[in-house]
Amino acid sequence: METAFLTKSSLPVPTRLCLGVVLSLWFATVGFAHAANDARLAGSYRFDRAGWKFVHLEGTPEQIGYQHGYLLAAEIADALNVLKLEDTHSTQRDWQFFRDASKKMLWPHIDPEYQAELAAIAEGARAKGVKIDVWDVVAMNASEELPDYYVPWLDKRQHAEKAPHLAAPGNCSAFIATGSYTKAGSKGGRKIVIAHNNWSGYADGSRWVIVFDIAPAKGHRILIDGLPGFITSGDDFGINDAGILSTETTITQFAGWDPNGKPEFVRSRKALQYGGSIDEYVALIKDGNNGGYANDWLIGDRKTGEIAYLELGLKNTPLWRTKDGYFMSSNFPRDPKLIREETDGFNPNNPGSSMNARRRRGEALIEQNKGSIDTDFAERFLADHTDSYEAKIDPAERSLCGHVDQSPRGVPEWEQAPYDPFGAVQGKVTDSDLAAKMSFIAHAGHPCGEDFLAAPFLAAHPEYGWQAPILKDMKSGPWAVFASGEKQ
Repeated sequence: METAFLTKSSLPVPTRLCLGVVLSLWFATVGFAHAANDARLAGSYRFDRAGWKFVHLEGTPEQIGYQHGYLLAAEIADALNVLKLEDTHSTQRDWQFFRDASKKMLWPHIDPEYQAELAAIAEGARAKGVKIDVWDVVAMNASEELPDYYVPWLDKRQHAEKAPHLAAPGNCSAFIATGSYTKAGSKGGRKIVIAHNNWSGYADGSRWVIVFDIAPAKGHRILIDGLPGFITSGDDFGINDAGILSTETTITQFAGWDPNGKPEFVRSRKALQYGGSIDEYVALIKDGNNGGYANDWLIGDRKTGEIAYLELGLKNTPLWRTKDGYFMSSNFPRDPKLIREETDGFNPNNPGSSMNARRRRGEALIEQNKGSIDTDFAERFLADHTDSYEAKIDPAERSLCGHVDQSPRGVPEWEQAPYDPFGAVQGKVTDSDLAAKMSFIAHAGHPCGEDFLAAPFLAAHPEYGWQAPILKDMKSGPWAVFASGEKQ
């Protein structure tokens, strides 16, 4: 008897479709199993806690990048969709524009080790079935500096007609304190306390919940928060095993760009990975400065107890330092020369602006608590809802814990309309004692504990309907402790 062999073409259409799906899944499973056995994944792992995803990466740049891409493939694909929509909507330029800028302008100025890491992130994500390449990954990492710094500079040079008016945004509330302002450390001496809440759009902010524990083959071990696919924190809160603690807030209305400079996302990663002192950190973050994502940097060295404030413009880079005091930052530039030469009309004398109202409240809180500042105070600071301008409790754009989605004013300085779904999306705090153990405390969602729910917001504010594909609930989690090397 002749044996009958079934082929796809000999089967009915529905059966052929089912068989095609099965074969596709089988090949995908075989491919993923092969990738899972890749030696580059050795030592890496991830786990979830309190709304965060903890990801441990180690080894060479190629290993770190591949581990990152593979372990966070689904999250990277999701973040790519978010950043694509946000960047193209705000600039009215397509995603290919950002890919081209990444390839032609940024890539030649990226250190070889970070080029290798970025390329490996794309490779690791592709091994899990994500359609992505290195230019997507670079554009994601540059999602702060390309749309908000490069595009305005380019529009001005090209005299672009009908170009959207873009302003460098203000992101974050933060402080760093030392000496007589803080409680004594475990060894009796005064310690550094640092705190930061990330202000961003709720679409990307709800995804800004990765804790990266990176042990590179060269340089210092680092512990940072970040977005999937980023080689740096993005909001730049982090510590390293050389004793450095750092964060930043964005300089409001900054205007400046050097197309021949090094991307900020490279400089910020390199400063934390290789900086062993305040001087080294400052030198690395300034090296090749392109003006992108211009920030006020808060830097501490737990070995010496010294803290510093670097206002990093493109032309002006003043630095303040102290071993007994504090620096508070909420997107206000403080150097008169920088304000005059490098901002698009920032007004330091407007008490009703978000940045100045938060400065007044933040400095008052720190002065009122001099001598008792610790991580508990830092958590309360980041959750504060006082509007210093109107002298009342009002969670909106003037409170340290920002809720622009509740503000009928918006933030004109940042080109943000009323009720923009934007504000404090998470918080982090640490001190010298915790940092000595490579540890910090983090909170997913509004530090005050309030949830953001997308559906009722969009129903009430249809003008933000363009965000419907990417805007999701942002639930507030508890404060949780994270440390390098922990497994669960």
